[in-house]
Amino acid sequence: MPSRPSPGTPLQIGIDSFVATRKDPVTGIAPAPADRIRQLLEEIEHADQAGVDVFGVGEHHRADFADSAPAVILAAAAARTRNIRLTSAVTVLSAADPVRVFQEFATVDLISNGRAEIIAGRGSFVEAYPLFGLELEDYDSLFAEKLDLLLKLREGTEIHWSGKHRPALTGQGVYPRPVQNPLPVWLGVGGTPASFVRAGLLGLPLMVAIIGGEPRRFRPLIDLYREAGRRAGHAPAQLKVGVHALGYLADTTPRAADEFFPGWAESFTQIGAERGWAPATRAQFDAGRRPEGAYLIGDAATVAEKILALDSTLGGLARVSFQMSVAALSHAQTLRAIEILGTQVVPAVRAARK
Repeated sequence: MPSRPSPGTPLQIGIDSFVATRKDPVTGIAPAPADRIRQLLEEIEHADQAGVDVFGVGEHHRADFADSAPAVILAAAAARTRNIRLTSAVTVLSAADPVRVFQEFATVDLISNGRAEIIAGRGSFVEAYPLFGLELEDYDSLFAEKLDLLLKLREGTEIHWSGKHRPALTGQGVYPRPVQNPLPVWLGVGGTPASFVRAGLLGLPLMVAIIGGEPRRFRPLIDLYREAGRRAGHAPAQLKVGVHALGYLADTTPRAADEFFPGWAESFTQIGAERGWAPATRAQFDAGRRPEGAYLIGDAATVAEKILALDSTLGGLARVSFQMSVAALSHAQTLRAIEILGTQVVPAVRAARK
């Protein structure tokens, strides 16, 4: 039987942002990048003060997101916060130099006094590959090789390593070293069984992106991850599972749904047009809000109940992170959602988990 976290294990609640700069679905005006970054830093600071556990910043190389340099944003946030953990969501490791990734996040760790993390993944968009002169056909081998190097960089200062896609390291020192030893690295995955197995074999915590459908369909994959980790000799406490999901809070559930839907529909219709999907509908959105659906949208009590159900369905979670930024919410709406999350949902989930 696959292992699961023991009762009483803390469940961290977080927020992930892609720093979307899409047009407001009502006004048709997109925020200026400088204004959007300023707002984001205020949101991270507000999350820290409200008691949210983690804040993640994604990485995209598109006109509608301002998060192409997440480590820079997180470093700015580190100087303005005290307690909240700061992570990528995700670092597109296939298109990056692992040495620079390690140096950047080690620096964020020093600025934050030990609050930095990396969630390494391959990304859900492909713009980074031609941008950095990489072949999309090398998608899998790039990630496997670069993940191997990133994990070796955590082990010591002078590195000996060779691979296909990057020049060899022959004992060069890699600095600075982070406060945390080792610097936390999670593996961000979608729905590919091989990715779950890889995380288990490596003993890495797992961050599962669930952006639609019914979360219960991921339970066999999570069990596969835990079983692979157990067979590889990793302790159950090391095999942590987190979930990244679309979510939003307001003072009432109908208000939360009505505020989130227009931007959600705009975003998913745009992405769907790029990928050959039909336009997003209100019926699809409302299906995702059902108790068995993936969306964490509603008032505090509704969302807390759904998080606890998700925790049970997936066999015990270490983290749940809310993706709000795809919905083109106003800054005031986002700040209110963060406040509800930190001051109402976090305490409710912790009390129920004791």
